[in-house]
Amino acid sequence: MRLEITKHCAKTARFLLSLIAAATFLAAPAAAKVLTSPTQASTSYSYDPANEVDVELVLAVDISQSMDTEEQEIQRAGYVAALTSREFLDAIQAGPIGRIAVTYMEWGGVDEHFVVADWTVIQDAQTAAHFASMIAEAPLRQVQRTSISSALERSVHLVQNNQYTGLRQVIDISGDGPNNQGGSVTKVRDKMIASGVTINGLPLMMKSNKNTWQAMLNLDHYYEDCVIGGPGSFAIPVRSKEGFADAIRMKLVMEIAGIEMPKPESFLQTVSNRDPIRCSLFD
Repeated sequence: MRLEITKHCAKTARFLLSLIAAATFLAAPAAAKVLTSPTQASTSYSYDPANEVDVELVLAVDISQSMDTEEQEIQRAGYVAALTSREFLDAIQAGPIGRIAVTYMEWGGVDEHFVVADWTVIQDAQTAAHFASMIAEAPLRQVQRTSISSALERSVHLVQNNQYTGLRQVIDISGDGPNNQGGSVTKVRDKMIASGVTINGLPLMMKSNKNTWQAMLNLDHYYEDCVIGGPGSFAIPVRSKEGFADAIRMKLVMEIAGIEMPKPESFLQTVSNRDPIRCSLFD
């Protein structure tokens, strides 16, 4: 009798395993990358463990006319130095998977988006150096307008249409001025973060001492109120050319490690203690 029970249990176990295997096979396409987003991804990818990463990161870099050649060169050099720094690599290797997927896109006006370095997996010094070299060797270009809203839409599109599956999706957008083309930046920002991405900002304020409109605008406040959003979002202003590389490195490390900005000290002015920025002023 004991033998018969064993045989019956074995048959039942084999039957259950066959059902699980069939269910897994049928469910496999559903494991393809799915993001609840306002824009439908045009490409679907089947699940591949080799494409799992800790972070999918879009570096969206302003190349509008207000960025002169010297500033663009400083900006490029800052990203190259940050992407190959020991701190950045340590942050990647400390992640649960130990690799990230990153792309570098330059942007200006509506539909002016240029992918300088396409999606690349960075997991060590060699892969970081390869990605940084694509940025360093690309020719500089300059466009006229500043459409943060269009840049955000394109950045999220890049996240939705790559083959990688990240634990987090982050848009890292830098710029030296407000949105002046492409519609309401706050409406687009809210629509994009609804897809699950985090938008962080790098407001470039290197001209704030000599550029009247930039000084009046308080670009760091503009980015806080009108551009960034999503879980753990933050903005780090760059106030000098000398501090550019350090700011980028700190920002990348925080994004990769998932570190949030510390709570401000009492002597810092928070959003609740100042007048909010009129985000639609330049839209």
